[in-house]
Amino acid sequence: MVEKHGPSDWRSHLFEPLRAAGARIQDFFSPDADAGATDDAYEVELELPGVDDDEIEITLHDNVLSVKGEKRFHQEKAGKTYYFTERAYGAFHRSFRLPADVDAERIDARFSRGILTVQLPKIHAADDKVKRIKVSAD
Repeated sequence: MVEKHGPSDWRSHLFEPLRAAGARIQDFFSPDADAGATDDAYEVELELPGVDDDEIEITLHDNVLSVKGEKRFHQEKAGKTYYFTERAYGAFHRSFRLPADVDAERIDARFSRGILTVQLPKIHAADDKVKRIKVSAD
């Protein structure tokens, strides 16, 4: 008896390498990041080696911080033939949902030596002391 396989059986194996390549490409366009906090601020650092500072755009919308830009391929020597390249080029984009206590008016960004550092100051309550309210009777 010969078993018949539907088209999805053999096609799924055929396209599997393409799916894996797609997942790898997605990683290339998402720069690595570190995030931390102190008592006064949150800090996000992104690795953007080879990116010019004028190619970086940072926006804040609905409490989501987005960093996007492009790393351009620059041919350094005329006539040079590349046998392979492992560096990623092209557009990148990362988004971070921010905590509610970020002071959006004081967000600051610095770019130095391929590292983008975004400082996100925290909003502090003016007085953290507990206030007792007197109850008066009629």
